[in-house]
Amino acid sequence: MLSMFKTTPSFWYFNFLPHPSLQRLFQTSALVSTSHNYFTKPPIPYSKLLSQCAASKSLISGMELHAHLIKFGFSNDPSLRNHLVTLYTKSQHFGYARKLVDQSTEPDLVVSWSALISGYVQNGLGKEALLAFGDMCLLGVKCNEFTFPCVLKACSVKKDLNMGKKVHGMTLVTGFESDGFVANALVVMYAKCGQLGESRKLFGAIAEKNVVSWNALFSCYMQSDFHVEAVNLFREMVQSGMRPNEFSLSIILNACAGLRDGGLGKMVHGLLLKLGHDFDQFSVNALVDMYSKGGEIDDAVAVFREIKHPDIVSWNAVIAGCVLLDRNDLALMLLDEMKISGTCPNMFTLSSALKACAATRFNELGRQLHSSLIKMDTDSDLFVEVGLVDMYSKCQMMHDARKAFNLMKDKDIIAWNALISGYSECGDDLQAVSLFSEMYNKDIDFNQTTLSTVLKSVACLQAIKVCKQIHSISIKSGIYSDFYVINSLLDTYGKCSHVDEASKIFGERNGEDLVAYTSMITTYFQYGDGEEALKLYLQMQDANVKPDPFVCSSLLNACANLSAYEQGKQLHVHAIKFGFMYDIFANNSLVNMYAKCGSIEDAGRAFSEIPTRGIVSWSAMIGGLAQHGHGKEALKLFSQMINDGVQPNHITLVSVLCACNHAGLVNEGKRYFETMEEMFGIKPTQEHYACMIDLLGRSGKLNEAMELVNSIPFEANGSVWGALLGAARIHKNIELGQKAAEMLFALEPEKSGTHVLLANIYASAGMWENVSKVRKLMKDSNVKKEPGMSWTEIKDRVYTFIVGDRSHSRSDEIYAKLDELSGLLSKAGYSPIIDMDIHNVNQSEKEQLLYHHSEKLAVAFALIATPPGAPIRVKKNLRVCVDCHTFFKFVCKIVSREIIVRDINRFHHFKDGSCSCGDYW
Repeated sequence: MLSMFKTTPSFWYFNFLPHPSLQRLFQTSALVSTSHNYFTKPPIPYSKLLSQCAASKSLISGMELHAHLIKFGFSNDPSLRNHLVTLYTKSQHFGYARKLVDQSTEPDLVVSWSALISGYVQNGLGKEALLAFGDMCLLGVKCNEFTFPCVLKACSVKKDLNMGKKVHGMTLVTGFESDGFVANALVVMYAKCGQLGESRKLFGAIAEKNVVSWNALFSCYMQSDFHVEAVNLFREMVQSGMRPNEFSLSIILNACAGLRDGGLGKMVHGLLLKLGHDFDQFSVNALVDMYSKGGEIDDAVAVFREIKHPDIVSWNAVIAGCVLLDRNDLALMLLDEMKISGTCPNMFTLSSALKACAATRFNELGRQLHSSLIKMDTDSDLFVEVGLVDMYSKCQMMHDARKAFNLMKDKDIIAWNALISGYSECGDDLQAVSLFSEMYNKDIDFNQTTLSTVLKSVACLQAIKVCKQIHSISIKSGIYSDFYVINSLLDTYGKCSHVDEASKIFGERNGEDLVAYTSMITTYFQYGDGEEALKLYLQMQDANVKPDPFVCSSLLNACANLSAYEQGKQLHVHAIKFGFMYDIFANNSLVNMYAKCGSIEDAGRAFSEIPTRGIVSWSAMIGGLAQHGHGKEALKLFSQMINDGVQPNHITLVSVLCACNHAGLVNEGKRYFETMEEMFGIKPTQEHYACMIDLLGRSGKLNEAMELVNSIPFEANGSVWGALLGAARIHKNIELGQKAAEMLFALEPEKSGTHVLLANIYASAGMWENVSKVRKLMKDSNVKKEPGMSWTEIKDRVYTFIVGDRSHSRSDEIYAKLDELSGLLSKAGYSPIIDMDIHNVNQSEKEQLLYHHSEKLAVAFALIATPPGAPIRVKKNLRVCVDCHTFFKFVCKIVSREIIVRDINRFHHFKDGSCSCGDYW
């Protein structure tokens, strides 16, 4: 290379110098050198030229100068050689720099070696710096106060504590330990090698600490994430009388940001203003970052707005702060301002912007940012790549998310989690589970977030085997104890109806938390075990775990299913106490609970207090009125809903048709059914057809009902044929009943209700041989008749009864009460209605069987266990029979009590000798 320079014409040098000022200096030095026939010492401008080349990293110009120095005999000058070493190290041409050092014949090369070592360190080449230091020592070159800091910095870069200790020993021997720069370098070296105690000890030994010494230690604490210690050290510095500089304040502002301590940050801000460093770019950027991370985004933006010329760091700090505090719209607005200002976004900016797009589901801007990244043509950045996967996933653009994921060279756990979460949120649960399986089979690390997300999809799929596998994986990987994993497993087992496993996990958890209670209470409720849900709520109260609106809603629904009116009222009080009356779900559950517990008046009051009624609110109230037989009121409320601008859904229209059905409003029902698609854009479903067929059938229009069945544009399901079978039983139509039963045997062979209804039809016609055939069919098909069960709530406890039940502790009193009622009812004109009993026994035995029906036992118990005059509420799992219906009409008049019976179809309010259903059910 140097030989090439010797033969190059001198004018070639001039044309390629980087700047006119350098050209002038070069020309001056050349003229002086020529006119004086080569000086023994080079003129001063050569050192200035080399310094300027080194500062601007102008390698070509520097090499031209090097060639010029060789030509005119100045290349062996020690000062110029050191400048050349600096030039080549700063330009990362270490081979040339090392050659200059090795070729030198000067006895004292400490400056050259120091420049070489410093160059290695400044370029992050700690290993090379230490090797050069070793060579320097072998040659016997003594270190000075400039060499030691460079070598110690190399030890810091490599975290080479052993070498650092050796260098420390050399500083002690040579007496340089007390030098300020060396002492500071020792403090930093020990700190970065994890020896903070030794670092602090050395810092304390510094006789005259200057602001650089303090800053060195601040930085070390900060880099080790010891924010509190850094702040305490800063206080110590101020108390010692040392005036902090802008660098000190920037470091402490970063500590405040790490601590999320906006209050302390404001105090430092005040000190910054007082000391006049508020115009320092590093300090204002640190202020923006501190206020952002301290949760004070308005203050962060205010500081940012005062920066006259914000740099890329300023923009990134304020945009990232907005994203951190979920002010994503503001972040995207600032991104637009940044572009207008002429500042080009970098990878960090775009990473924050992608998060904002993901949060706001702004997919179009996300695509534009992706395009910008491609145009930047830079090396791939992991954070940005993950940001793309996350953005596309949250915008439910899974095809693009998968493409971005597949293009990643190094897929980390965050990328896998983002894609799995995307599939899960989009409802593609099978793909989410499959992706986890792929991840697991490839031995890719997963964490609690991965398992919690996958379990959510497993719950939706109700894939119990996969749930158990993940349960096992979580135990083997040591993640099982994680709060989120435990609750996710609990929730998944619950949604897969594996209550025992869910209960076991609930019992094994450490600590009390609302999420676990919520999952377990919801599991009990969904499994139909409302009593356990209510017991668990009492346990939750004992544990001082405050409920949330979701728990309240689940418990109210449990009360609704149990017809637990008193406990429902107590939960209403709790909802008011905890401030849940603003929650729409809790309000809707209140309406539903009161309606299903037999108090339509309370339901109406709860409905009237809902501030903003949605379709669920209206549907719950309309459905409640329908179940209680208030058909006209339900239709009136439906009209009010339409006038209020609330569009019905298919559930609302099912409630409307049920209202018409329970009230026998045939014409109104036909009108709504025939116009629902035209008026509301809702095509009739199986449920709507079943309601309409039941309405026609109950009113005796069996031919119309059959015609409607034949006109269904899809294959009718069990609910449709069940409605037809029920109509056949009411009107004792054997042929229609047989046809409907045949269809139900094919569709729902496991259900006993079909056999029972068909047997009832035969029994009412005296066809006992056919009844026997139905019973034999049930036995041969291993179909068991669902036993009649009834529930009643007394003093916050729900009691269960079955036909002929004698397990109750007060059975003797219950049957004595029935005997007492029997005599009173006989005098009042009641006689048992045995026509519908399917048992082929004599009349007295039939009467005895009817006499012991579960709902009669429940009412008898309520009569002896509740105060006189109190209403009696009973729930039945089957349709109330004709005899019990008649029995209660007589009883309510004799005992002067209202008896409210909720059977599988509707409510019956027995009062003053009549029923709210008008004997139409």
